[in-house]
Amino acid sequence: MMKIFFKNLIPTKLILALIISGGFCSNAQDRLGGLALYTLRDEMQKDVKKTLQAVADAGYSYVEAAGYNKGKFYNLSPQEFKTTLESFKLRPLSAHQGSVTLDNADVMMSDVKAAGFEYFVIPVPPMGLFEVDTYSRQMGMNGGVANLAKILNKLGQKAKNAGLKLLYHNHDFEFVKDANGIVPIDYLLEYCDSNLVNFQMDLYWVTKAKADPLAYFEKYPGRFKIWHVKDMDLEGKFTPVGNGTIDFAEILNKKDKSGMKYYMVEQDETFSMEPLEAIKVSHEGIKRFGFQ
Repeated sequence: MMKIFFKNLIPTKLILALIISGGFCSNAQDRLGGLALYTLRDEMQKDVKKTLQAVADAGYSYVEAAGYNKGKFYNLSPQEFKTTLESFKLRPLSAHQGSVTLDNADVMMSDVKAAGFEYFVIPVPPMGLFEVDTYSRQMGMNGGVANLAKILNKLGQKAKNAGLKLLYHNHDFEFVKDANGIVPIDYLLEYCDSNLVNFQMDLYWVTKAKADPLAYFEKYPGRFKIWHVKDMDLEGKFTPVGNGTIDFAEILNKKDKSGMKYYMVEQDETFSMEPLEAIKVSHEGIKRFGFQ
């Protein structure tokens, strides 16, 4: 009786039309991959909801935040930000927290957890250790890598206590020998406790440093939990995924070796292309390369 009643109430052709158009299911089921919201930092400051709607419409499934200040994410409380993401069926996965210190970490991590994030990411050496040359814009660090490793291990323990997973995000300078002949990223991989600290590999910056991500996957398997998928053009500039020179297909073949569980499209600068357009181009790119 139920079948007859349902069939008479809604014609079969209409049911099929609703299914095809998404009337009975969210298009969130068809989304894939993540977006680092740093790409849309200006747009997020102007209109959070409109921007997140565009992220969802572009086909992304989860996001990485990079807009925490005074206990809020993009001027929203942690719970408000979580609810807003949920309204667009976007999953809060990771958060870049560059202003973390050993003193404010507990409060900050509590906020990150309350917003629904799983990963707490250190985007650059924290606590004043990161430096940028005023003229060359070359990035670097002070205080020594051994000091950084100790800080990361302490933050990793705090993150674990808070129910979070801590990752360190690389740029290019970590792959260059320091004054003592030490390659910082190698030291961090060796001396950071893998139970407390793992890594977010930025594939653009690894390439910029002329390092081989596949070699790192082989030497340190399982340590690179999230990737930043970011392409490089012939001039060495940021470009949408698929418009550049990085062979993501070859890298993707080693994702299991690397330990990658998630990936984030990111483009620090989009130059002549609007950021909201660039994220669409990149999303088509990750599909062509076979990202799931």
